[in-house]
Amino acid sequence: MAGLKDVTRDSWIMSTFPEWGTWLNEEIDNAVVEPGQVEMWWLGCVGIWFKTPGGANVAVDFWAGNGKRTHGDGLMKPGHQMANMAGVRKMQPNLRNVPFVIDPFAIKNLDAVVVTHIHQDHMSKELAAHVVNNNMTTTDENGNEIPVPFIGPKDAVDIWVGWGVPREQCIVVKPGDRVKVKDMEIVAYDSFDRTIIVTTTDTSENRPDLWGKCPMDMDEKAVNYLFVTPGG
Repeated sequence: MAGLKDVTRDSWIMSTFPEWGTWLNEEIDNAVVEPGQVEMWWLGCVGIWFKTPGGANVAVDFWAGNGKRTHGDGLMKPGHQMANMAGVRKMQPNLRNVPFVIDPFAIKNLDAVVVTHIHQDHMSKELAAHVVNNNMTTTDENGNEIPVPFIGPKDAVDIWVGWGVPREQCIVVKPGDRVKVKDMEIVAYDSFDRTIIVTTTDTSENRPDLWGKCPMDMDEKAVNYLFVTPGG
């Protein structure tokens, strides 16, 4: 057992984070989905993991980040979507309130990374890095091996590409589009997230002021999905 001199902030973080370790990773890997069924796991925030009888593992709105971590100056950044929507600047206390239940770097099997929209709590640079840096693959409808696809609206794809995901590995979807992933079909629909149309792609301190400007095309920033599986 380590003595007190060996206990540091770094050792504490490494020994306790992520809080669930690989428990959920193992549970998903070991799950055998019965014919005519589908299994789902909540990943925290709005993240969902789907697994089908045909072995489709699909991560939706996977997020491995956190919310507010300091009071800072007590104000939201200029142009923040919540400031734009509510007309206020005082910081809202949206801290992450659920533990990290899955380790993105311990994921072994994944067939698609899917996002609904571009807000930071619906996208994961950590998962993208794991998929791309480890050359993770899946199979297409014809049984050919392909890189794990990243599926989302245009602006989400632009963010992924900016991180280093190859553009050819991404699939841009808009309402009406359908994407097949093994025995699952993903159908894109109109989004109704009103905050997305007051969200700028530029997240810097100098992001543009939207006052008096025509709302941007929501289809480029957000979509809803219907996941058609053997279980419904």
